[in-house]
Amino acid sequence: MRASEDAILVEIYKRPIIESPDHFRPSKRVNLFIVQIIISPSPTRRSGARSRSRSQRNRAMEKAIERQRILLTHLLPSSSSSSSSSISPSDSSLLAASVCGAGDSAAYQRSSSYGDDVVVVAAYRTPICKSKRGGFKDTYPEDLLTAVLKVQTFLIQTVPVRTVNRQCSSGLQAVADVAAAIKAGFYDIGIGAGLESMTMNSVAWEGSINPKVNAFQKAQDCLLPMGITSENVAHRFGVTRQEQDQAAVESHKRAAAATASGKFKDEIVPVTTKIIDPKTGEEKQVTISVDDGIRPETSLSGLAKLKPVFKKDGSTTAGNSSQVSDGAGAVLLMRRDVAMRKGFPIFGVFRSFAAVGVDPAVMGVGPAVAIPAAVKSAGLEIGDIDLFELNEAFASQFVFCCKKLQLDPAKVNVNGGAIALGHPLGATGARCVATLLNEMKRRGKDCRFGVVTMCIGSGMGAAAVFERGDGVDELSNAKKIESQKWLSKDAV
Repeated sequence: MRASEDAILVEIYKRPIIESPDHFRPSKRVNLFIVQIIISPSPTRRSGARSRSRSQRNRAMEKAIERQRILLTHLLPSSSSSSSSSISPSDSSLLAASVCGAGDSAAYQRSSSYGDDVVVVAAYRTPICKSKRGGFKDTYPEDLLTAVLKVQTFLIQTVPVRTVNRQCSSGLQAVADVAAAIKAGFYDIGIGAGLESMTMNSVAWEGSINPKVNAFQKAQDCLLPMGITSENVAHRFGVTRQEQDQAAVESHKRAAAATASGKFKDEIVPVTTKIIDPKTGEEKQVTISVDDGIRPETSLSGLAKLKPVFKKDGSTTAGNSSQVSDGAGAVLLMRRDVAMRKGFPIFGVFRSFAAVGVDPAVMGVGPAVAIPAAVKSAGLEIGDIDLFELNEAFASQFVFCCKKLQLDPAKVNVNGGAIALGHPLGATGARCVATLLNEMKRRGKDCRFGVVTMCIGSGMGAAAVFERGDGVDELSNAKKIESQKWLSKDAV
């Protein structure tokens, strides 16, 4: 766009934002990215040529500069963009091009919903069953996944798939990868799923180890048994046996209450499978519809009788550790405008994801580092989060992370965690997303933001922030975000 002969050159690229239905849209908007602003003196005009007076030219220039000042104020991705301080029209040095660090999807305050959001329209899981002894002991992994991921025949030859491995966070990583690809425009719809049959697949390492590992202590720590890392957390950070056992009791208590009240029915897809009698070989068809690892009668006195598993004088027992389990989960994501066009309900909104590194010897502390990173990426504070799904790999690390971040117990694992439900490694992330979003939906406008997080073997942590599906409709928001906060992972 070029001004006539006032010699003010303003080059602007503009792209309309995909518009949502009228009840979501406060006004029509255009994203503006100022590329260049050049102010130069007017060329000398030939004698006798008619020209506007100097005062008219000055007013025109001031008007143009004021317009750019207003645009820059809206584009700044920091708290200064929302401040009331003004820039003097005469101070042209402040009129430099500004790149919106929040990205084109967050160059405005997110007080409503927009078509470029990545949304969750469905999230389901199978029941979680005890490995080798539970309802899925004779179920092939593929048959387990089929319960939550059924693909029409024609899609098999047209839709690509790939596997993801980040150990305990693989299910969440799959969801995050799909969300990132949708945000990048690679595709509009994707499924992030997780599957684990610990009955069929042993977690024991069967390969050879490079002897050079012995020369590097941190590399050796990556190979520590997970139970030893739990003992390390308890010892290093002073988590007592009683605290661990109490966390286990609470996990079973909450999971049992959620099951009894029917809360899990909204997220569980029943699985029809077979069970083979090990003595007679008789095959029986059954339908599994509930988690079979929950023990409602769990008590402190009962857990106190269990001996440590990994160290003779340790505190990690079978009762205060996550269960070895079988299960699957899947999460369907798409662009908001696509979901609305197809008539799908908006179940949740994917806001941010973070994976972090920690000391491999105490890998269980991962969530204590990942949660702040993901929350900050979403432009929020920990106090803004209404619910947490913090995977209970071990009670030691669960207790430490909650204490370290000073999390409200009433917000964390309100329906129990992996100590009671089980921890099918590859499926846990997707399971937690389904559990979190269903609970957020039940709580309605009193619950806007939730976090899914877990520790990861070899020294990592992962966390993702979700917003309740209808929580971004400004008419239903329970609380507003301060003007300096932006819901984008790049605006920090």
